[in-house]
Amino acid sequence: MDASVATPAPKTGVFARLSAFRPSLNQEMLILVASVFFALISNGPFWNAAHALHPGSVLFLVSLAGVLIAANGLLLSLLVWRWTAKPVLTVLLFVTAMAVHYMTRYGVYFDADMVRNVLATDVKESRELMTPSLILPLLITAVLPTLLLWRVRIVPRAFTRTLWVRPVFMLGLLVIGAGSVMLASADVASMLRNHREIKYLATPMNYVIGLKQNLRSSSPIAKAPKTPIAQDAIVAARPAGSRPRLLVIVVGETVRAQNWGLNGYARQTTPELAQIGVVNFPDMHSCGTSTEVSLPCMFSQIGRRNYDEKAIRGQQSLLNVFDRVGITSLWRDNQSGCKGVCEGAEFESLTDARDPSLCREGRCMDEILLAGLDAKVRAVPGDRVVVLHQLGNHGPSYFQRYPDNFRKFTPPCQNPELGNCTPQQITNAYDNAVLYTDHFLARTIHELQAMSDYDTAMVYVSDHGESLGEKGLYLHGVPYAIAPAEQTSVPMIMWFSQRFASSRGLDTGCLAQRARQRTDHDVLFSSLLGLMQVSTRAYDPTQDVFASCMKAT
Repeated sequence: MDASVATPAPKTGVFARLSAFRPSLNQEMLILVASVFFALISNGPFWNAAHALHPGSVLFLVSLAGVLIAANGLLLSLLVWRWTAKPVLTVLLFVTAMAVHYMTRYGVYFDADMVRNVLATDVKESRELMTPSLILPLLITAVLPTLLLWRVRIVPRAFTRTLWVRPVFMLGLLVIGAGSVMLASADVASMLRNHREIKYLATPMNYVIGLKQNLRSSSPIAKAPKTPIAQDAIVAARPAGSRPRLLVIVVGETVRAQNWGLNGYARQTTPELAQIGVVNFPDMHSCGTSTEVSLPCMFSQIGRRNYDEKAIRGQQSLLNVFDRVGITSLWRDNQSGCKGVCEGAEFESLTDARDPSLCREGRCMDEILLAGLDAKVRAVPGDRVVVLHQLGNHGPSYFQRYPDNFRKFTPPCQNPELGNCTPQQITNAYDNAVLYTDHFLARTIHELQAMSDYDTAMVYVSDHGESLGEKGLYLHGVPYAIAPAEQTSVPMIMWFSQRFASSRGLDTGCLAQRARQRTDHDVLFSSLLGLMQVSTRAYDPTQDVFASCMKAT
């Protein structure tokens, strides 16, 4: 009897067809397909902004599509080669999907400053932003395209041929881009001239260019020791037996002036400070819209008026000047670091403290900054400057920034996914966090009052503000030139012990009058030097808010 072996029937169905799907593309065709995908599928915020400029103008949109495809193609032509094509495109697909998600959800722009913010984001901040709403965009615009990408066979080609094919391909892209501009040249030129911020919505070019700028500025090769400033600085001699001075600078996080009770906000979010009596600056403006920009700028002699990022980051800060004249500085941090401001000064991070009464889920309440503060101050004799860097109102998890007993405004948004909450719930959570900052500052003042062996003072100022949904924007980081007031108007207050004010001849009534004028972060450098009686050519009396309120002592 003959034995026969059955031949398996060929597989049919969707999965069989998918497994057999192995298209062959040369490098340039793959670049073109990826460029079209990024331009048309992964640029929702860009197209929304562009359409708002010329609603109904099909020619304008077609023109922009051609420009965007050509620009993407030119960028990818520099990055995508036979052996790098799939890894590079995979990374770009996932990063672009995430960037578009956050631009869509929060209205952010990916300029160099925003890329720097992302690079400086710690694990705790990242965890708060990794919400379930990210899953679907990643699946549709990253995972599925990546699976298709890895099914593609890249046609091998001699390298010598690539050397002339690639330039010809790039020349063709330039022609397409130029031709596309000509379709609606007036409208495109107007957009580039009057709405330059739109380029920060065009992915993946926005973050790739921003990354390049950051890598260039922070390169270990290019990084040199910081340039000393105010080397002529001296501190005024004081009478024998004078108490040492202690100045505490509290750097707030993401608190905006509009929700500050002392500024006349409809809600009383600063009841404890109102009882103590402080000097309030209701018209205060920040140097930037992110911590990465504002913090170095606040402690710099350059400031926003002569803003030069490279120069600011390349120079020493106000704290270095204090240390040079013998006023020892200390930076205590409940955030993501001092952004280079405290380089050379004593630094203490309390983000991983274990106090069960103040810390939970990997985060600590800001009162952790006061733990053992008096002992830290007294450990070094003489005048001291202490910086307390708050976690403050850092979003989007405002509800995690205050203890339960500060849950006054209800119901608060208790979800980092702000789109799942009503505007009122978001505001409630945010205001509760401001209320806790009020308590933290009041407690700081009480701690200073108890240190009777020092003449004490406190200056509080927020680094930048926050958008809570106004104009469709959330969080912060919008390019400064187009930033809304919610992100640049910040609170600032000052408090002085009676002995401190007396020893400096400070007329606090006069200062309260000065506080009503427009003020910005630029005043901090010279004002704090003047307050601590440090003389230097770097001091600018026109930027000293105390200068006109000091009596001879």
